[in-house]
Amino acid sequence: MDFWPEFLASSWGREFVAGGFGGMAGVISGYPLDTLRIRQQHSNTGSAYSILRRIAKTEGPLALYRGMCAPLASVTFQNAMVFQIYAVMSRAFDSSINSMDPPSYKGVAIGGVGTGALQSLLLCPVELVKIRLQLQTIEHLREGPMSVAKNIWRREGLRGIYRGLTITMLRDAPAHGFYFWTYEYMREQLHPGCRKNGQESLNTMLISGGLAGVASWVCCYPLDVVKTRLQAQSQSRSDNPPPKYNGIIDCFRKSVREEGYGVLWRGLGTAVTRAFVVNGAIFAAYEIALRCLFNNGNHENIQTEENTL
Repeated sequence: MDFWPEFLASSWGREFVAGGFGGMAGVISGYPLDTLRIRQQHSNTGSAYSILRRIAKTEGPLALYRGMCAPLASVTFQNAMVFQIYAVMSRAFDSSINSMDPPSYKGVAIGGVGTGALQSLLLCPVELVKIRLQLQTIEHLREGPMSVAKNIWRREGLRGIYRGLTITMLRDAPAHGFYFWTYEYMREQLHPGCRKNGQESLNTMLISGGLAGVASWVCCYPLDVVKTRLQAQSQSRSDNPPPKYNGIIDCFRKSVREEGYGVLWRGLGTAVTRAFVVNGAIFAAYEIALRCLFNNGNHENIQTEENTL
């Protein structure tokens, strides 16, 4: 009975819960756009609007949320890990920085790169299951996330569960560097001094978080297209046909040869729109949750903790 009071009394506990709220807000707000992005990347089936109309007509609006349980179930731990690792790593490269001051922009960028690489270990299996579910259509048997995960494990083993890990790391490491750097830089530009006093407005949180999301996607989008195509294909140990792509370079070459360089940016508009909405929601929910958890929003008590994030 004393677990939750003791858990929330610790810095880790408060960051864990706040990160969970932020992650859930991001998933719920942006998942329909993510489904459109995945379908655009996987095959040339028209614009986002035409795909949206076709899904709504043939599969129903709820198809836009197919596969959401997998990322939603893992989002609390994932976001807690991301923000906590970032808080540690952003200061690890700035030993001269006072503990009461926010990390330098250099520390923010390097810490973000390290965070992105490490969190890929958790994110890769989740995104693999999510992509397989999002690409299901009304004509095919619908499976839940656990069923999809079990089938992948049975047919492809551990290697199948972590299909796309290398490309996920190559995508997420630089993307998280741009992500955290853009957020810290933009919030300071929109509300000077907020990195120290933690008193930025809701609009600053939403705009800074949204722009951070856009920057992180633009810098890595071609890698995300390749990742989607690699993870969308299955490889059975027995009677399934061989996969179309035999690795990152092969996927890149075949995609460009068959569909042109434009394929590497297909769905970017949908991804950028989603990124602004989702990451604005993530940072706003995260910051607001911290204010609620730290003595009912007393900024003076949360100032030191927020400066590490």
